[in-house]
Amino acid sequence: MKYFGAHVSASGGVENAPRNAREIGATAFALFTKNQRQWHAPQLTSAQIEAFRSACAEAGYAPGVILPHDSYLINLGHPEREGLEKSRASFVEEMQRCEALGLDRLNFHPGSHLQKITSVQSLDRIAESINIALEQSRGVTAVIENTAGQGSNLGFAFEHLAYIIDKVEDKSRVGYCIDTCHAFAAGYDLRTAEACERTFAELDRVVGLNYLRGMHLNDAMKPLGSHVDRHAPLGDGEIGWECFRYIAADSRFDDIPLILETPDEARWPEEIARLKVLAGV
Repeated sequence: MKYFGAHVSASGGVENAPRNAREIGATAFALFTKNQRQWHAPQLTSAQIEAFRSACAEAGYAPGVILPHDSYLINLGHPEREGLEKSRASFVEEMQRCEALGLDRLNFHPGSHLQKITSVQSLDRIAESINIALEQSRGVTAVIENTAGQGSNLGFAFEHLAYIIDKVEDKSRVGYCIDTCHAFAAGYDLRTAEACERTFAELDRVVGLNYLRGMHLNDAMKPLGSHVDRHAPLGDGEIGWECFRYIAADSRFDDIPLILETPDEARWPEEIARLKVLAGV
């Protein structure tokens, strides 16, 4: 079964996210459980937790189709001790918020070396950060998102994802999310069914599709291998509809949240409806 949705607003309270998702016809959704541009947030109250769980139950969203995202400020591969510790503390807090809300995964950008340490040193810090967070939380999987490789960001190569996962001690609580725009910007072709076949075969060989816990479905504004992270509406970018037709029809992408982060929110209902038709749901 395919579950399509978008990264919806949780403005006014996390319990509003499932309601916003239902309004656009989504069968999955993503959200921030706190302000994504702040380091800390007040602890969730029992009333907030109950309101969110009730709203999810009412709208029919199980934890497995919800893909929360952490703060953009967090850098788990930070080269400096102060920045690393601040990021780790915030990430643990985000994992614990997901645990409190009854969510079973947290999506995050792996981190950046900021040109101050080597890529391997930064990747080692990311893996260590995940191990620390898993020790201080229960039932939540750390889901590493691939990146476009913009600036000093790591995670753009499938080998980066494999390296991090290999160093995580509890393999049952680590996975990854593939963003189609990021993969394309990083140099992985997705423009045809044949290109998708090659790219996902490489992903399976290098990392393993058994670790896939979600996807972000975005077209790309910039050309293949640009390393520039600019999303476009489905079909309006350099990737085109064939990629999303391929994903919608492939059972390997069943039973995970497939989330739009396309820039025109007004088009989300239309994009979701078309994806559903392509998947036959």
